[in-house]
Amino acid sequence: MKIRIRYFASFHEITGQSEEHWTLPDNATISDVRTQLLARYPRLQPILERSLCAVNRGYVPADTALHDGDELVFIPPMGGGCLHTHQHSPAFTSIHKHPQEYIRWNH
Repeated sequence: MKIRIRYFASFHEITGQSEEHWTLPDNATISDVRTQLLARYPRLQPILERSLCAVNRGYVPADTALHDGDELVFIPPMGGGCLHTHQHSPAFTSIHKHPQEYIRWNH
């Protein structure tokens, strides 16, 4: 089967590319791709172990089986929140539980 892997942020910086097309055996999982990614790009280790996975724009667990034509994305860890100050209210920090929801994927 053939899949498309898209790279954003630190993944793009380390791999030096925005995407790759891989041929995988049938019944390959995201975990299999992670193993191969680390063999190709060892510097991904600290990022990959904390990243979320998405297939065809939906979040999935690492044991998810891949299918021909799938688009796989690893979403690296992100900082979140912002500091708000108003003249008549105390400062507070807004922290989002899932900051990756604010990523916009462009074609």
